[in-house]
This record gives sequence, structure tokens and C-alpha cells, in this order.
Amino acid sequence: MQVSLQALKAFESAARLGSFKLAAEELSLTPTAISHHINNLESRLNVNLFHRRGRRVSLTATGTRLATAASDGFRKIDSALDEVVKAGSAVRVTTTSSLAAMVLIPSQHEFEQANPDISIEIATGESVDSQSHIIPVRFGDVSAVEASDVIRRETFNVFGAYGMTPTSWSKKPITLYTTEWKNRSLPEPPLAAWLETNRLEGSSIELKKYDQELFGIQQAMAENGLVFCSTTLTGRLLKSRLLRQFETRPVESGLCYYVPNKDSFETRSAARFLDWIEQILNR
Repeated sequence: MQVSLQALKAFESAARLGSFKLAAEELSLTPTAISHHINNLESRLNVNLFHRRGRRVSLTATGTRLATAASDGFRKIDSALDEVVKAGSAVRVTTTSSLAAMVLIPSQHEFEQANPDISIEIATGESVDSQSHIIPVRFGDVSAVEASDVIRRETFNVFGAYGMTPTSWSKKPITLYTTEWKNRSLPEPPLAAWLETNRLEGSSIELKKYDQELFGIQQAMAENGLVFCSTTLTGRLLKSRLLRQFETRPVESGLCYYVPNKDSFETRSAARFLDWIEQILNR
């Protein structure tokens, strides 16, 4: 059965407040309008919802049942509306520690300056979140990811501190930091392919590994060696002259940054963020 939503709202307010007058004040209506809505609702349902004794009203047993259901329904609607409004004005992102520290957090101000009506909340974690209001930016095996979800196919190269002189790979052992992923199912950093591409096979390398690229990058910035890492993480550092390249050629890997079910994010704020992150990762 279809009933007027406005009449149901008038009834719920009057039932909750115990007064047509107070309901009228809450809904910015007149007491006569409240009475009219409730009379129409009672006529439509063919029941009495209130006992009327002069200006005093009280719920009937049927009215009590309907009031409980109506109040619960409107609370759920209000809660859903609050979530929709929040989702429209904020973007919550989860990603790897390295991408958060090296790219997203340093670029956050840039996004919020361009989108003053949207704020970003960034958290780190390795699991893929399934909540519709959280955007998971993940690092994974490109062969296991839907092509439409990929944001950037990753390449790798070697970097050192900006003030370092070019390294002679043939004269002395070189300390090279790289990454051994926590997730052992991921493809390894393509160091062998990089050495072959740059004709450096057989070089004397002391390889040191961390479980996050961020740590190897920090060691390189401290001039403790070179780092073999993804080029996505070094863009801002190269521009800021904190890291440098040594005229070596990058190599493509089997890794990528992606957002699972990227097309499922429907809010305008999420769409703006996804367009923006694709741009900054592919500069």
C-alpha cells in the first residue's frame, strides 16, 4: 500500500513528541497541516492512530506499532543520507606504506588545493578493502589484475643520492638496495633484466634487501649505496634533487598499481580522485 511520505513523517514526529503542535514546530508546518496529514493517513489505513481528548493526543496500540516502525525507518534513512553526504565530501584511501609516504601524502595538498570541497584521508595496509567508501590503491601482479583496474604498469631503475658521482660498476663492489616483498606471490623486482638491458651482468654487487621500497630509497638518499626500485616512487625526489639517475635504462616489470573494481566507485569525489591519481602516477 502506498501512503504519503509527508503524512508518515508528520505522524512519526507527532507520535515521538506526543503533540501535534510540537510536530508542527519541528517540521515547520502548522498544527492544522499536521492534523490534516494524520487524518488522511488514518483514512488511508482505515485505522485510528491516536486517541484524541481535546488538545491531548495519545497513541493507540496500532499507532504505537506504526510509530516504532516509522521511527526506525526514518533513522535508517537519515543515517544513509549522512553516509552519502560524507562520501561525497571526503575520499578515504588505503595503500602501501611506500606509495603513501613517497607519492600520495606529498601530493595530498596539491589535490585538496584543486578540489577544496574534497578532503583525503590516507591510511596504509596491504589488504584489499571491500567497503564502497574506501578506495584501495594496490601494488600487484599485472597478469592477475583486470586491465580496466590498472592505474600504472611499473618500471624499475637504479638511483642514488643527488650529490653522488656516477658509479663505476666494474671497479669495486657496489651496495645495491632492493626489495623482497612481504607477499611472496608477487613477481620479484626485475634486477636480472635490468642488468642485462644495461649490459652490467657480472658486476660486483652487494645486494641488501628490505620488505618495503621506502627503506632502500632512504638508504640511497643517505649515500649508503644505490637503490633498485620502482620509478613511480622516485619522481618527486628526482625533481627535488634528492635522488639522481645514472643514465641507465629502466626496465618494465610484471608489477602494477591498480584499484580493484575501479569502475564501481560512483561518487564524484571518488571519480575526481581516481582521475587525479592516474595523472600523478603517469607523469
